[in-house]
Amino acid sequence: MNDFIVLLLPSLGETLYMVLVSMIFTVLLGLPLGVILVVTDKDHILPNSFIHSILSYMVNMTRSLPFIILMIFIIPFTRWIVGTTIGTTAAIVPLVIAATPFFARVVETALREVDWGVVEASIAMGATPLQMITKVLIPEAMPSLVLGITITTINILGYSAMAGVVGGGGLGDLAVRYGYHRFQTEVMLATVLVLILLVQIIQYCGNRAAQILNRK
Repeated sequence: MNDFIVLLLPSLGETLYMVLVSMIFTVLLGLPLGVILVVTDKDHILPNSFIHSILSYMVNMTRSLPFIILMIFIIPFTRWIVGTTIGTTAAIVPLVIAATPFFARVVETALREVDWGVVEASIAMGATPLQMITKVLIPEAMPSLVLGITITTINILGYSAMAGVVGGGGLGDLAVRYGYHRFQTEVMLATVLVLILLVQIIQYCGNRAAQILNRK
């Protein structure tokens, strides 16, 4: 049991590191991308069909690539960013690239749910586009955005397990090295249970945060 804990804790730490850092960069990149997708659409506050079409195409194209293929495809870019293609830090690059377009679509959906009457009221009051985005759209959509962050975090957790298969470290790497190659079924089972527990914790925290924001 002690030997297993010694194996599990470092792998769990690597997974949490990958998920946390990847989620931070995903939000930083995906939130403005999702906002731009919404506000540049026709009949919105900054309509621009060219920008909207280009960004929408890029998002759809990236989302269509399976994660394993994406990891291999961007190996030169990953090496250029972090100097290596092996390890948890290197895995963060494809994780962010895979999750950002997904989160951008989540942001887009959340912002489109905002009552247009609220937006029109801010326009009538003379608010600038930036003020409408930061003081109307995003605050009004915050409960949905929090749920979107929750869903995206769970997706990144799943991606991180796949990254472990190709040298990304974390729980996925532990499951492959000991559960698959060494036929230690108990390691594989324990890894799956830990991943399930992490998903449950993330989902619970996200749901609670969204409920709190909904009451405000």
